[in-house]
Parts: sequence; C-alpha cells; structure tokens
Amino acid sequence: MVENRQRSEEPLHCLVTGASGYIGGRLVPELLAAGHRVRCMARSPAKLRDHPWAGDVDTVRGDVQEAESVAEALRGIDVAYYLVHSLGSGPDFEAADRRSAAIFAAQAHACGIRRIVYLGGLTPRGIPESSLSPHLRSRAEVGHIFLDGPVPATVLRAAVVIGSGSASFEMLRYLTERLPVMVTPSWVHTRTQPIGVRDVLRYLVGSATMTAEVDRAFDIGGPEVLTYREMMRRYATVAGLPRRLIVPVPVLTPRLSSHWVGLVTPVPAALARPLTESLRYEVVCGEHDVATYVPDPPGRPLPFDEALALALRRVREAQVVTRWSSASAPGAPSDPLPTDPDWAGGSLYQDERLSRVDASGEALWRVVDPPAWAVRGWLDRFVGGVGLRRGRRDTQRLRVGDSLDFWRVEEIEPGRLLRLRAEMRLPGLAWLEMRVETEPQGGTRYRQHVLFHPRGLLGHVYWWLAFPFHAVVFRGMTRNITRAAAKGAQARVNGVRPVRIRSDRRTGRTSQR
Repeated sequence: MVENRQRSEEPLHCLVTGASGYIGGRLVPELLAAGHRVRCMARSPAKLRDHPWAGDVDTVRGDVQEAESVAEALRGIDVAYYLVHSLGSGPDFEAADRRSAAIFAAQAHACGIRRIVYLGGLTPRGIPESSLSPHLRSRAEVGHIFLDGPVPATVLRAAVVIGSGSASFEMLRYLTERLPVMVTPSWVHTRTQPIGVRDVLRYLVGSATMTAEVDRAFDIGGPEVLTYREMMRRYATVAGLPRRLIVPVPVLTPRLSSHWVGLVTPVPAALARPLTESLRYEVVCGEHDVATYVPDPPGRPLPFDEALALALRRVREAQVVTRWSSASAPGAPSDPLPTDPDWAGGSLYQDERLSRVDASGEALWRVVDPPAWAVRGWLDRFVGGVGLRRGRRDTQRLRVGDSLDFWRVEEIEPGRLLRLRAEMRLPGLAWLEMRVETEPQGGTRYRQHVLFHPRGLLGHVYWWLAFPFHAVVFRGMTRNITRAAAKGAQARVNGVRPVRIRSDRRTGRTSQR
C-alpha cells in the first residue's frame, strides 16, 4: 500500500475502469484511503464482489466499447481513471483501443468530467511512434486521444512495474529463479527505468487533484536506469540466489522469445510477446516533472532493490493483493454461459455426471473448493496459452475472478456451486460447473457439468477427437472427488488426518493421500 497518504481537502468522486486488473484493484483502496468516493465500472461486476473494499464502492456494469454504459458510469463523476486495454484480444486490438478511448473521451466531456487519468507506457525517444511495437504504439495513441480531447488529462507513462504479482515482476522472478544459466535474447542489454508499484499508485492518486491547467503526459520511473540483465542479477542478490550466468544470443525473435518466456514463467506467450517486444527499445524517463504536482517524500521513488525486496516479502507472506492474472487473460471468452437466458443459441456439447456421495455437503465442498485436478495445462502453455502456473491472490480461498490453473472462476456460491470458464487454447468456449446438492431424503450428490460451444468446423472436430479422453478424465474426476469427500468425512469421524487429493500434472489423474 502507498505510505504517508494525504487525505484530500476536497473529496472527489472517482470512476475506476479496469478495477479487476492488477493496477486498478490496488488503486481503489488507495483512493478510498485518500478520502475519495469510488465507483468501479466492470463488464462483470461479480468479479469485484470478493475484494475487501467491495462494500465501500459503487459498482456499475459497463463496457468501454459501449457509449451508453460509459455515459451512465460517468454520471456524477469528478475524475475518471482509464486503466483498460484490448491487448491480445485479436489482430485489431489497436483499433479497439482507439475506438474505446475516443468513446470514453467524448462521454467524459458530455458528462462534465474534471479530469481523465490514464496509465500508459513509456516510449523511447528519437523513434517514430509508427515504428514501435503494436503494444507501445497503441498505448501512446490512447494517450494522445485523451490529451487532444476537451477534458484535461494526466497521462502517466511507465516502463517496467515492479510489484508482487505484476507480469514484469513475475517474468523477472521466474527467469532468474529457474535458470541459473540463461541463453537470452539480445534485449537483456536494453536499458529501462523500472518503477515500484507503490510509486505508480502514489502518482495515480495524486493526479486526481491536479489543477485544471495541467493537461499533459508525465514520465514516471524509479531512481535507477538498468538493463534487464542487471535486473536479473540484482534480483538474484536480493533473493539470496547464486550469481546467474547470462549468455545473450541474437537469434531469438520476439515470437521465439515470447514462447521461451511462456514456457519458463507463468506469463503466457500471448502476454509475454508485447512485453518482450517493448524491451527491444531503450525506455528512460526524459523528465520528472510529475514531482512538481505530486511531491516525492524522502526516499521515494523507491530504489530498485527495495522495490524487489518488498515484492518478494509479499510473495513469501502470501499477501499478494492483485496479480497480473486478476484480469482475464488475452483472448479469454466473455460470452454468457450457454444456459443463461440471453444465450444466442448454436451448437452445444455437454458432459454431465451425477454421483451420490457418502458424506455431508460440507465435506464434499472441501474437496470441490479448490478442485485438485489438472488436465493438459502443460500442452496449453506450449502453444502459448495460460497453462497452470498463474497463481491466485489468496491461497486459502477462491474468489470470483481468480485464475485457477487454466480456468477463470466465474461464479461461487459457497457450499453449493463452483463455475469455471476455460482460458486455455480451444477452438470454442468451455465451462465446468461443480455443484453440491442435497437430496430430499437428506443425502448428498455431486453434479459435474461440462459445456463446450464449438467455434467453426475445427471446434466440432476437436470435441469428437477429444471425447474419449475427456470421458475418461471427467469420469475419473467425478469418482475421485466423491471418494475423497467420503474418506475425508470418515477420517474426521475417526479423528485421523483427513484425506487429501494430489494431482499428477503429467497425466491429469488424481490420487488420494
């Protein structure tokens, strides 16, 4: 959390878009602590309900691509934070970002918003924006749209953000910890200016109270300029690891680099590619004018080693507030469940299994939450998907919006229902529902429901080719979950250690121990 927070003399009403993401989820409590009122706009408001601050904010449903919902969310707002992007949503993500920013700027003006605050990317000096990677180019273009609009804007431009759970930190962490000897792309020699997430949040909160004449971009960074190679070596020192041997080679293209990062780290290739493409450019702050409006307290911005140490402490103490995976993975489906009333129809394959359980509903739920199985995650990472290693915000409790292996938690009704949406690479959309049901006579049933909506001919072919494998896996999953619940219940009756489920990620099978 940001330290030495000053409560605003004039509390403002702030809108935060992207509140389910890494930065947005941390910004909301900081704005509340500064005395501001907060409204969050989300396509799926349910994803925010399990945050500790959920009861202190107003949450509305909205999509930055829809002018009407944006206007409704902006009504009565003083300052609007724009923390969304369409990265990874398809080849036309730049056009989608451009369209969304234009809609937001126009509606902000119509609603009389005092200021738009946008967190973008630091761009290299001396290189035309048209020559930049699509990721950096799009971030810069969105900033220009807000600065060229009629509403005063603050555009903060950051390079590598260091904080527990950030994608950049996870890349750095896993590459350094898992590879004592690294053959790396040439971009490890590129200079960049990393910044701690605490300072990013401090500048974001401080931007809300900038005066009306401030309408510009600010470079924000930490006090040190480092190469990625230096950052990996500094990480090893802070983490107490032996010195790493790093051997750069010129042959790894951004595409190959992204797959290499995707295999070694929890960051999927779809997200790693824009990050590694950005690392080809030297991104160093050209000014530090933001301190004129948001003064730096003593010792700030945080030095790199201190930002690393704070992030590592959060990870080791399991106190990671938000993760890069808090937001949906690039390309993740956002359509309604096929059983919802507004489902548009089309082909739908299902696999439903029902089994009676010789255990209480509470004992069964302990096995379902979280489910202890893993299927084909390693293959998903190999083809650039999200795989099995994204991690969770809370290791003891699932929350709506959490990533669980290659699934996203879409709905939880404690003791009754866990619904997951697949974010693996599939030619279609997939959901998995696990329900704990009570029989009229007082018994317990486990209901498992898999739904798959194929996309094109390949989707149909996929389902029928994979059907024998899925039948075995889903049947085995049902059997093992119900057996584990029964044995766990019996163990508690006998006063012995309850059974646990252990999953084998190579085979997808589960075993009891």
